[in-house]
Amino acid sequence: MRLSSLADYAVVMMSAAARHCGQAKVNATTLSAETGIPLPTAQKLVSRLSLAGLLESSRGTGGGVRLARPPAAISLADIIEAVEGPIAMTSCVETGRHDCALEGSCHVSPHMGTVNNAVRGALAAVSLSTLASGARA
Repeated sequence: MRLSSLADYAVVMMSAAARHCGQAKVNATTLSAETGIPLPTAQKLVSRLSLAGLLESSRGTGGGVRLARPPAAISLADIIEAVEGPIAMTSCVETGRHDCALEGSCHVSPHMGTVNNAVRGALAAVSLSTLASGARA
């Protein structure tokens, strides 16, 4: 499993936003400059992360973004799902999807939900406060 560049950038950007927690709002330009993420990508991520309820944004003078919740209440899983959608190791763990050619004879499929839950649980166990501090999880 490998994160997309966009999900990776979202984690980096949310970590930078967490380091500003409790201070004035910060804008996408500042986050872009601090992280090296190209400004158009940072703006796109601000939009997605805001829609997911992880960032609060406001426009105009004094506008910008801030975390919608404390960093300890935002997990790595939350950030990844905001960009990628629900975490699903294989299509058979997604409710309603039946697009696997092996579905009728697969003996592994019944166990993939357990695997998927373990991966999601591991990601959910890492908080944004841990990521922002640089401490090992």
